[in-house]
Amino acid sequence: MLRYTGKSVYKEIAMGPVIILNKHTPIVKRKKIEEPDTEISRIEQAINQATSQLKKLYEKAVKEVGETSAAIFEVQQMMLEDEDYLDAIYNMIRTEMVNAEYAVAVTGDNFSEMFAGMEDDYMKARATDIKDISDRIVRNLEGKEEVDLSQMEPSVIVAEDITPSETVQLDKEKILAFVTRQGSTNSHTAILARMMSIPALIGVPISLEEIYNGMPAIVDGFKGEVIFEPSEEQCIYAQEKIRETEEKVQLLYSLKGKENQTLDGRKINIYANIGGVGDVGYALENDAGGIGLFRSEFLYLGRTDFPTEDEQFQAYRQVVQTMAGKKVIIRTLDIGADKQVDYFNLGKEENPAMGYRAIRICLKQPEIFKTQLRALFRAATYGNLSIMYPMITSVEEIQSIYNIVDEVKNELEKQEIPYRLPEQGIMIETPAAVMISDELAQLVDFFSIGTNDLTQYTLAIDRQNNKLDDFYRPRHKAILRMIQLVVDNAHTEGKWVGICGELGADIELTETFVRMGVDELSVAPSMILKLRKKVREIKFLQEDE
Repeated sequence: MLRYTGKSVYKEIAMGPVIILNKHTPIVKRKKIEEPDTEISRIEQAINQATSQLKKLYEKAVKEVGETSAAIFEVQQMMLEDEDYLDAIYNMIRTEMVNAEYAVAVTGDNFSEMFAGMEDDYMKARATDIKDISDRIVRNLEGKEEVDLSQMEPSVIVAEDITPSETVQLDKEKILAFVTRQGSTNSHTAILARMMSIPALIGVPISLEEIYNGMPAIVDGFKGEVIFEPSEEQCIYAQEKIRETEEKVQLLYSLKGKENQTLDGRKINIYANIGGVGDVGYALENDAGGIGLFRSEFLYLGRTDFPTEDEQFQAYRQVVQTMAGKKVIIRTLDIGADKQVDYFNLGKEENPAMGYRAIRICLKQPEIFKTQLRALFRAATYGNLSIMYPMITSVEEIQSIYNIVDEVKNELEKQEIPYRLPEQGIMIETPAAVMISDELAQLVDFFSIGTNDLTQYTLAIDRQNNKLDDFYRPRHKAILRMIQLVVDNAHTEGKWVGICGELGADIELTETFVRMGVDELSVAPSMILKLRKKVREIKFLQEDE
């Protein structure tokens, strides 16, 4: 038995086999060989195996994310047949008499650097692909089996860390729990765990060499521990806790269809935060009143090139139609900071959280922004769609946005493409936006307070730095005063205010937010019924009515 403790980001318990997400690049050694033809034959077999693997990945992706998004695996299959790439590998083997693994790895690095240095954006994006297929061939040559996540049974995911782009590609129906060595309580792994109602431990000092795929494990979010190869007694305890959790869930489900209304008649909207089309099911299952935050940047992650206007339009339309008239608030792309995408070519920044990100990218690279706005305006004709713009700090930024909006409207009208200008709001997630919220409220239709970033900028704390978790205090008096100020300024102008950051799901603050006059709370789907239960138990004192 192995037992480790870490920081719990969702207090539930799960039990199942381990799947290790090992992202280490293969390390190869240069070896002298005698028979180059033998090495070349080995490579041909490894390429055939890689082709078969990529075909399976393509077929799975087509079913889950559509043909266009799955095309990357077709591109990689074609790259496996590239004559220049193969000739370079075979030539190195014959002239330098080196082993197949070394020749593939060096050639992959060389071609990747070459593509990365090109001016054409499409060719730059191929740098990642060539490195990926080279690593795949090397793994096949070394006989290392790739974990087929598409075929895995429900499992406990164990990894060094999990990036936002990797969470996009995981089959969420098969994830029982997360255990990572790194990460913070505010990371996207943590957010995903809370959305899915599954336990997750971060900062676990585990050695990935000590465990193996299929190893039984218990992840206990209540105690903040993970146990590998648990005893029979520990398994019985876990099964009992899981049963208790299922009973509590059934009790919460009895609140489906009920109003989010206090005992004395005060109402508040409770919406869901989602990261993509596939998450709409979680929102509907938990009886969300709408979508308060659709993180559109997840359409850009896990890819090697920008999503087209039509790809985005199809995704937005699908969500709007599925929600059948309920409000769907889509945040324009918030790339940057912890959500890095190679093909954006953002470059390295010393402090990315305060750097070139979100609306700043959109205003500096308006063609990217226009493509998204066109897709959003077109999708708005299919239902109750609203847009909100992230990382706003000034009146001038809103005016610049509206200038681009006017350009997009004129383009669509000239092309006779049906569209509708949706409700437009902004994220309040910088202290600057809080302090001028009286002016901003005159320009927009609504506010949504992003408490995650607002907290990090107000307290001068990097929320991705796990060393600072003890200093990250989202309930800080300054944050609560800022929320009240924003609510008051918005209501003065007749505008509504929501909270879409993690603080909105803090049950201990629900009554405080209702008292403040917050109109909407947008939270992980798993928290919707819990918040509804809390709201329906609140009764204010007579003097407050």
